[in-house]
Amino acid sequence: MAKKLNWGGLIRLRGMVIILGLSLIRYYGVLVEGDIFSKQKVLEAERKLSQLRKPAVKSIQSEDGDIIDCIDIYKQPAFDHPALKNHTMQMAPSYDPTKETDSTMTKFERLKRKRKPQVSRMSEESEKRTCSELARLRPMEEKKHSFSRRHVLPESSTSDTNRTVYLQQANHSRAILLTEGYRYNGAKGDIKVWTPKVDFDDDYSTSQVCLVNGPYWAFESVESGWAVNPSVYGDRQTRFMVYWTVDGSKKTGCFDLTCPGFVQTSHEIALGAAIYPISVPYGLPYEIIVYIFKDPVTSNWWVQYGEKINIGYWPPELFRALSVQAEAVEWGGEVYSARVGTNPHTKTAMGNGHFPDFISGTSGTIKRIRIHDNSAALKFPEWVETYVDEFNCYDVEYASDYLEDPEFYYGGPGHNVMCP
Repeated sequence: MAKKLNWGGLIRLRGMVIILGLSLIRYYGVLVEGDIFSKQKVLEAERKLSQLRKPAVKSIQSEDGDIIDCIDIYKQPAFDHPALKNHTMQMAPSYDPTKETDSTMTKFERLKRKRKPQVSRMSEESEKRTCSELARLRPMEEKKHSFSRRHVLPESSTSDTNRTVYLQQANHSRAILLTEGYRYNGAKGDIKVWTPKVDFDDDYSTSQVCLVNGPYWAFESVESGWAVNPSVYGDRQTRFMVYWTVDGSKKTGCFDLTCPGFVQTSHEIALGAAIYPISVPYGLPYEIIVYIFKDPVTSNWWVQYGEKINIGYWPPELFRALSVQAEAVEWGGEVYSARVGTNPHTKTAMGNGHFPDFISGTSGTIKRIRIHDNSAALKFPEWVETYVDEFNCYDVEYASDYLEDPEFYYGGPGHNVMCP
């Protein structure tokens, strides 16, 4: 069953109305797995929540128990960002990217398309308003995301472009396929949906498509995919997410709409909505199709779900480097935990907790990998490279031989006999 959101701009708290938000934020803020947060962090979280709270036009309870407080689309928190005070909302992209998407599909793909899961939606009467979410706030510095410093360009590359390199960051473990060094205006992938084990409430596991630009110490990124993130969503369900930062997540950036910036325009998809059905090993595979693309007229970075629903966008006013283009793209998984690299290692899984397996396909998987550069249509990157932080904990496998369209497999259990 699909639930359709026709109401306005945004505020969703897991299983509760907005008036209960502060007390529950305080509870999760003060004590998380034995770590006591400072009073300043608690007050900062409450301040941000107060800034984002808007008068609700209507409250809707979704089928999975979420209570969504809906507000007017023109009063959504995105416009509280100082850079967006005079922003003119774009209700739809200036061109239809699905036409390009269709042109990249092989004949085999057109004949055999796997069933795609839906994100939670529900039906209401207003088409002038759209409903999204405000999940529990978490410290922004927790979502630090970057590549590792390593030269990944092929030796045959003759471009003299200044390549962007990135540093590995503490508490993060990634298993990714990446490409960089060119001008990227979009990236796309079919991401198999799983529900990986998340060890502690403060951990998370994501699978996403990500576009990056800027120096490693203050990179800018936009990404979308799915996440199991208890401290943001209040449960361990797999949920649709977007994320962005402009300084390597030092002081800016957040999931979904937990800070001003992302402009939601869709009346169908709620950010943070539960995704269902979920893939099971040796069972039916379920995927979500995520496409992030830059509007050639407005320079807004749009997020498209399922090759038909344009959810919303990040305005170029939020960025410097990304306001022009992206210089790197990645596909794959990421685990955050304070126990990454420790002994014992976190048991938070990536993908579905299985190491990559091209034969059975029972692991994290991304197919139909595409980028949009200066060419007229989506295409497979001219070159790609795999990277993994901890191959004994999470690994990667890139399958291209004897395949019409290369596929990327990734994931792992975290703590195991090889990753103590």
